[in-house]
Amino acid sequence: MQRLKKISKTISLMLGLGAMVFCGNAFAKDIKVGAIINLTGPASSWGQYHAKGHKDYFRYVNEVKGGVAGNKIKLTIVDSAYKVSEAVKYVKKFSTRDKMDMLATWSAGSGIMAKPIIQRYKIPNINYSTYQGILKKPVAYAYLPFGSYIMDSYAVLEYIKNIHTGPNAPKVGLLTYNNAYGKSIHASSKEYAAKHNVNIVDIEEFPPKALDLNTELLRLKRKGAEYIFVQNLPSAILMALQAADRANYKGQFFGTWTSTDPDFFKRGKGLIRDRVFMQFPGCLPGDDAPAMKIMEKLWKRYGTVSKFDASYWEGVAIAMIMERAFEKAHQRSGTINSKTINEALESFRNEDLGGIVPAITYTSTDHSASFKARIVQVHEDATYTPVTKFWVPGKEKITILR
Repeated sequence: MQRLKKISKTISLMLGLGAMVFCGNAFAKDIKVGAIINLTGPASSWGQYHAKGHKDYFRYVNEVKGGVAGNKIKLTIVDSAYKVSEAVKYVKKFSTRDKMDMLATWSAGSGIMAKPIIQRYKIPNINYSTYQGILKKPVAYAYLPFGSYIMDSYAVLEYIKNIHTGPNAPKVGLLTYNNAYGKSIHASSKEYAAKHNVNIVDIEEFPPKALDLNTELLRLKRKGAEYIFVQNLPSAILMALQAADRANYKGQFFGTWTSTDPDFFKRGKGLIRDRVFMQFPGCLPGDDAPAMKIMEKLWKRYGTVSKFDASYWEGVAIAMIMERAFEKAHQRSGTINSKTINEALESFRNEDLGGIVPAITYTSTDHSASFKARIVQVHEDATYTPVTKFWVPGKEKITILR
């Protein structure tokens, strides 16, 4: 009899443990994320490294952290080929058929066109582009990962104003694509210049398929531009540098954080020299930021990159923002889905992600993330040297480091 009781207890314990395992697995589910990124076509190396960073970080979360509260992240990446129509097709598919919990879109155009779809199906979306038009009302479900191109414009012109010597206002020319992305710096640059004694002497626009920028550089030189502020992708910046050499133009070039990718450095030997700067709001080697240590772990563990790359960095940054939203969704409600993720994002208040980007605040009416910038110099060996500290352009005093 005693032996039968022991056997009965053992069987009951085993059944109980089995039930606990079953229940645990029943409650755990994949967190479904769709990322629509430019993997082919113009600027595809940029998009490819965004995808690699995004994928590596989620892989790290699943393999090293065991997912988010036991829920693994299932990432599906598709190619938009830099076509808004392709991006919209996948946004619809991810929102209806695949029922994703969260999305990432890539370009200014795709971010704008995705808004009515994500708002209809109530799926939060972070856009890789920081085009400010994405934040026009209604803002619901559409998020930027860090400060918009308005911030870039203020930061670049404020830095130029502070390094400029001589009695007259600095003369700045804009060189941009003729699309929404390129034009994103026009109005904000004019606004800042009018208020802070900066002279915008010329704005040159060109199509993304342009084969050279010789005419545009000659016009900028003739208009007396001492500095050129560019808003185009890395391949076009290299064309601008080539055209500057042909025109014997000696000024400096300034861009937004979108200015470099791995191909930029491969093709830029002898062109970049000491004349290229950009606004970059992320962590860099030498910052001693916790997020930088995570990035080092990623490239050692997965070998996707062997050193810091700004394109890879943004993929990791957006994945980190998503992970934090998943964590907060689970903490707040015990459930991770599009509704609780959106609520979690809107609860961010100076959310610190280890310095991968400046601390993030989202509210129900403001999804702009942050407004902290810094200017870095771009070197031919694919390294970046900060030339300012982080600051809020237009509100805080800029600190020039070099």
